[in-house]
Amino acid sequence: MSRPPAPGTYFDDMYRGAEDPWSLAERWYEHRKYDLTVAALPRLRYRRAFEPGCSIGELTRRLAGRCDAVLACDRVGSAVDTARRRTRDLPHVEVRRMLLPDEWPAGSFDLIVLSELLYYLDDATFDRFVERTLASLEPGGTLVTVHWDHPVPEHLTTGSGVADLLAARAGLDLLADHREEDFVLQVHRTSGPDGRRAPSFAAEEGLV
Repeated sequence: MSRPPAPGTYFDDMYRGAEDPWSLAERWYEHRKYDLTVAALPRLRYRRAFEPGCSIGELTRRLAGRCDAVLACDRVGSAVDTARRRTRDLPHVEVRRMLLPDEWPAGSFDLIVLSELLYYLDDATFDRFVERTLASLEPGGTLVTVHWDHPVPEHLTTGSGVADLLAARAGLDLLADHREEDFVLQVHRTSGPDGRRAPSFAAEEGLV
């Protein structure tokens, strides 16, 4: 990774010209990717989910269908306003403006979803972000990452690069690794409370 784009200017500039600068609400590519992301969740229900970098709330709405509570955030005020408007019919969804990883929500989560986010971070910020993510995940919690896998000037790595960096992290077990020409979707689970690998979900239901 090299020098990142200045987030306070890059993202503000993107949203200054459009409410939905990446056409997240319109593109079939995005809708399919979000649906695959939610379909990959290994548990039927989650107690409390955290979605940093939620943009306008397209994935947030889908996560809300599988979670008792969702905390979503973005650094850009206009994106937060849009996401709040788009989720106002969902009382168990909260959207905040936060500057991560310097700011971080209190409490723990059993699901954290990092979508199209980690490749903007330089080495030091990436490490801090992942450390805070893992510290917030409950034992046996689910971490989902999904990232575009083509080079982009503003991105410091690709989806495959993010996957390689996460593979070196202790305490994460890879459950699913879905790779297409355009993106990489991975599902990890944190170790159990005793530090050991948690049993498979099929084993939890007595199938193996």
